[in-house]
Formats: sequence, C-alpha cells, structure tokens
Amino acid sequence: MNKKLLERVQKFTAPNEVRALGMYPYFRVIESEQDTEVIINGKPVLMFGSNSYLGLTNHPKIKEAAINATTRYGTGCAGSRFLNGTLRIHIELEEALADYLKQESVLLYSTGFQSNLGGIAPLAGRHDTILIDERVHASIIDATRLSFAKVQKFRHNDMEDLEKQMARIDAAALKFIIVDGIFSMEGDIAKLPEIADIAEKYNGVVVVDDAHAIGVIGEQGIGTASHFGIQDKVDIQTGTFSKSLASLGGFVAASYDVIDYLKHTSRALIFSASMTPASAASVLAAIEIIKSEPDRISRLWENTNYALARFLELGFEVGPSESPIIPIYVRDNLKTFAFATKCFEAGVFINPVVSPAVPSEESLIRFSLMATHTTEQIDRAIDRMYEIAINLGIINNPEAITADHFSPLLPA
Repeated sequence: MNKKLLERVQKFTAPNEVRALGMYPYFRVIESEQDTEVIINGKPVLMFGSNSYLGLTNHPKIKEAAINATTRYGTGCAGSRFLNGTLRIHIELEEALADYLKQESVLLYSTGFQSNLGGIAPLAGRHDTILIDERVHASIIDATRLSFAKVQKFRHNDMEDLEKQMARIDAAALKFIIVDGIFSMEGDIAKLPEIADIAEKYNGVVVVDDAHAIGVIGEQGIGTASHFGIQDKVDIQTGTFSKSLASLGGFVAASYDVIDYLKHTSRALIFSASMTPASAASVLAAIEIIKSEPDRISRLWENTNYALARFLELGFEVGPSESPIIPIYVRDNLKTFAFATKCFEAGVFINPVVSPAVPSEESLIRFSLMATHTTEQIDRAIDRMYEIAINLGIINNPEAITADHFSPLLPA
C-alpha cells in the first residue's frame, strides 16, 4: 500500500470517532423487503427513512414484471445503449415515460445520479453559466463540475438573489437554472413559477430534478412543473426510478432534439451499461399501478399531514417542509447521532443529517412517509421519538402548535 495514500485516508477519522461513541448510523444491513417495517439484526424496525413514497417496492405486480423480464431478456445487457445494450423493453419504457410525464421524448440512464451527470454536463459549454440552488442534490453539483461552464450558486429558494445573479450575466451567454423539484433534505418545493419567469426574462434554460417529486406531486404524480401547471416553461426534467417508481435507474425528459443530442454526446450514457431488464420492467409496472391506484398518492398526503400535525403538537422544531419529507431540527451533530441511535434501539429507523451535509447548527433528522404506513405505525414511531427527544433535551418549546392552528399541506 502506498504510504502517502495510507496516511491520507487514515487522517479521515470522523467515522471511527462516531463508532467509538456507539452511535454510527450508516450501512445498517436490512434483512427483509424495503417496507414500512424491516428486519435488522433479526428484529423488526419501523422504517421512516425510506424514499419509497408510494410503498411499491414489494408490490406483487412489480415483482412479477421483474421476474418475467429476467426470464425473457436475462439479467443484464452486457453493453451500453449506444452499442449492443438497447433492448425492446428500454424503448417501451422510454415511450411509456414520455406519455406519463407528458414529455416529447425520454432517455434512460442506469441510475438517477447518472441522469444528472449525463443530462446536464454535455449541454453546458465553456462560455455558458449554470446557476444552481445551494441545496441541490450532490449529483447536480457533480454534473456542473463535469461541464466546462461557469457555475454560480444562489441562496436556497431566494428568487431575489437568483435574479440579481442572472442580471449580471452576459445577455448572449446560455444560462441554465437548475433546481430540485422537492429538496431532498428540507422537503420544500422549488419556487418554479418564479424561476420560470426569471428564466424567460433573461433567456435562461430551466432544469428540474424531480427525483423526490415523481409519484408525490403533480397530476398523477408527474412532478413539480405539473404541480404548478407550467410544464411548457420547463426545458428539461430529470429523475430517478429508485424512489416512488420502486426500481433502479433514471431518466432525462425533454424535446426530441435535446434527447437526440444527448444520445450522441452524453458520456454517462455512451460509456455505461444499460439498466437491467428487470429494472425497466419494474418501472413500467409501477407507472401502471400509479395510474390505476390514484388513492396511493392521496394516502401518502394523508399520512404526511397526520405526522406533521403530531410533530408540531408535541413541540418538535419542524422545518418548512411541503412534502412527505419532514425535517426535524436538532441543531447539534452529536445530539443528532444520539437521537437517531436511541430511536433505532427503540425500533424506529430515521436518518441523521449532520455536517458537512449541513452546518452543525442545522443538523436534523429526516423523517419520511410512505403511502403504506398505517396510522398506528406513525403514532408508535412518533411516541417513541417524543420520549427520546424529551430525555435528550431536544424538545424544550412549551408552546407547541395545536391542531386548531395547523394548516394541512395539499398536493396539486
């Protein structure tokens, strides 16, 4: 082993420091299906850390579709879409997605992360400027690093800051505004109507990553632009299949010309193997279930509003969420780890979010809902969280919001 490399990696001590405290919360091994309750270390644990918003990961129709696709096409494609890796089922999925999302054309990628790498970097040139919300997903940040464009961040959902920056850019330059539709940690929604207006005023391109919005907001869960009724004002929509669509992979949706350009210039597509037949079939089945079972989205929002009201009534400091992602602020790294650890020991799986992902004073617990959670499961989890939060001194606000003053969130 190279001595300098070894010295470098050994200086990274943060994981071991948390392990020494008995509060390491990562890479926990799940021994069952991804459901509202999972098995870890042989014990049942309530799952409130999943992105399976519609609870479709173990749906029998999706399992059957995956098995049938594997039987017909095998387990992999042994190549990229560009050469030998395009199967009939990939074309079927692209066509079905374009119809579902009300888009002109769609291109599949092997992961959601790659859909941003492959859908953003090839389009932005060295004389262009990319403006990103400071809270966008890591895949968008990495995509901008792969481009040759100048990159600027604007304050989270701050339209005044965005417009000031847009106004200073050369009018002749191509300008991209890139945001998450629903922000993955905060749970709030991008101010897309205002963003679209600014883009129109300064001749900008609007790109929305709807990873956490698909299956959650918009007509039939098709995303943020639909939620606001402005689909014609968004140029590019990206997303993943690993959340509401119960599979693995990602997509870019745009005009035919943009998609054809990406097919021949996107390195993340050309030099990566195709998504597996089973993954593609799973998405096709998930889309049909979403269309035929609209009450899943309704139940997701009922669960969201119920949980949010309970957290507020009990005095938790809840962030400005507008979605099934509920951030609960702890505002201390170690206390956040302790809270997550004790909740896990009490049978509740929640995700700690600490620095450097967020500043320590903004550390939080990310609590996420599924359509398939029962009211009893939500109550059980929140009751246990409340007891632990009291013991750790996380809740100290006696003026909790009563149910009479709670305004439910409503999807479009």
